[in-house]
Order: sequence, then structure tokens, then C-alpha cells
Amino acid sequence: MRLCLMLLLACSASVAHAEMWKCFDTDGNTRYTNVKGDAKGCKNLALEPINTAPAPPRAAQQKPGNFPSVDNDTQRSRDAGRRRILEQELAQEQSQLDAAKKQLIEQKDLRLGNEKNFARVEERVKPFEDKVKLHEGNVESLRRELTSVK
Repeated sequence: MRLCLMLLLACSASVAHAEMWKCFDTDGNTRYTNVKGDAKGCKNLALEPINTAPAPPRAAQQKPGNFPSVDNDTQRSRDAGRRRILEQELAQEQSQLDAAKKQLIEQKDLRLGNEKNFARVEERVKPFEDKVKLHEGNVESLRRELTSVK
């Protein structure tokens, strides 16, 4: 399968190399074309073929002898600690979100005497809505982070 793919790519590379012509119009402007019908009176450019040699294989990367590393058990305990911290932060953020939602509902239900215009109510409620959005974003970010922890 790999051999077929390499042969197909090698054959298509020669097809991809097209003839190019450099043309000058009556105003002295230069244009380039690869359409033979548009190339009347143009100079054929002798371009070298495209380099189709494959990249050399990468050597296996060796770590220096003094490169710091940890064993698997240590890494697992670190990951478990990270997960525990993230779960605590998520629980705390969720409780803050619930409190912010409660405050928002209270503020929406509250009607002050000087707020005869609904724009003033919206202006008063806006910081509480922003606080709810902030905590919702934090909860979502923490959940995403927890899914990436091993």
C-alpha cells in the first residue's frame, strides 16, 4: 500500500511540473502564464524540476544522560494530586456559580422605586449577569482540564 502511494506521488510530481512562459504586453507589464494558448509571443522559461526527494528519516531523539525525569509511579501520584486539586476547584467554582445565580435571580425580582425605566434595571442587573457568565466559563474550563488529566 505504501509503495503504491509513493509511486502515485512520484508520478504526479512530474505532472505537476508545468511549462511557464514570461510575457510582456504593449505597456511593458510583465505577466507569467502556464496556459499554452495565452503564450503566443512569450518567452519559455526553462525551470528546473521540482525537488521531489523525500526528507531523510529523523533519527530517534536521545535524551542526555543528565536529563531530569520521573518514574511512572511518581508521575501517577502527581497526576492524581492534580486531579484532586482540579476537582476541589471545580466544586468551589460550582458553589460560587450557584450563589451568583441566586443573587442574579434576587436582583431581577427586586424592583426599586427609582427604576421606572427598564434600562436602569438592566444596568443594575448587568454586573450580576457578568458574574454568572464568568463562573460558568470557569466551570467549563475546569471540566475541560479534568478531561485532559490522565
